[in-house]
Amino acid sequence: MIGSLHKLHKAFENRTRLGIMSVLAANDSLDFNSLKELLDVTDGNLASHLKALEKESFIEVEKSFVDRKPNTRYNITKLGRREFSKHLSALEILIKSQKK
Repeated sequence: MIGSLHKLHKAFENRTRLGIMSVLAANDSLDFNSLKELLDVTDGNLASHLKALEKESFIEVEKSFVDRKPNTRYNITKLGRREFSKHLSALEILIKSQKK
């Protein structure tokens, strides 16, 4: 059980970051407004958590224009998927150890 604690990543301890990673793991990519709506957070809150995940290289940002309006899309990186998977596995081990 102690070994699994070391596999927990601090970047995913926050509810919003955990939600971002969960949603992006299940989708190819999502735009800012879709993430904001799905996670029910404010613009500023979402932006700060996205920046933190981008800094860790767990997500990538793609900026473009759609009908002359700026559009920002996010997707999970290979590193992000791998680290998030390790985090979820460690959580699962911790949860199962509590049932004994």
